[in-house]
Amino acid sequence: LKELLERMSNQNTIVVVTCNFGQSELLMNFACSARARGFDLQNVLIFPTDLETKELADGMGLSTFYEEKLMASVPKHAAGVYGDSTFTSAMFAKVLCVQLVNELGYDLLFQDVDVVWYKNPLDFFHDKALPKFDLYFQDDGSRQERYAPYSANSGFYYVRSNERTQHF
Repeated sequence: LKELLERMSNQNTIVVVTCNFGQSELLMNFACSARARGFDLQNVLIFPTDLETKELADGMGLSTFYEEKLMASVPKHAAGVYGDSTFTSAMFAKVLCVQLVNELGYDLLFQDVDVVWYKNPLDFFHDKALPKFDLYFQDDGSRQERYAPYSANSGFYYVRSNERTQHF
């Protein structure tokens, strides 16, 4: 992973996405939509959870990092419902890939595979007019006690690599 990120390091932020084969149509939709809008995907790094998804992403010209030992517990099929065991395994993969990239010293934008870009989101996060921040999450909208007190959405967020975020 370190060597791959070094090759991508001319980018000031790595866009991190994880995907299993059950979500592969969403991955294709993201890539095709982004390219149709003229976005450069050189800084997008896919963490596939299975070989089929790796081969698909590689075939679309996307950068991938696949480590079977890390992703073996993630099923290939899409989650049936929110919170089921497949969903929980995919959540593990999301946290893992963010931690790996952050700990290697790279700022990152994590996004779920079902997100498509209308505009380049990095323009917002790189805006010098923004107050200084370490993490930038969108609000999940849920006010359940389970998510209190911050209700951060784990499907789209920005992380600056530093000691605070690495500890977080």
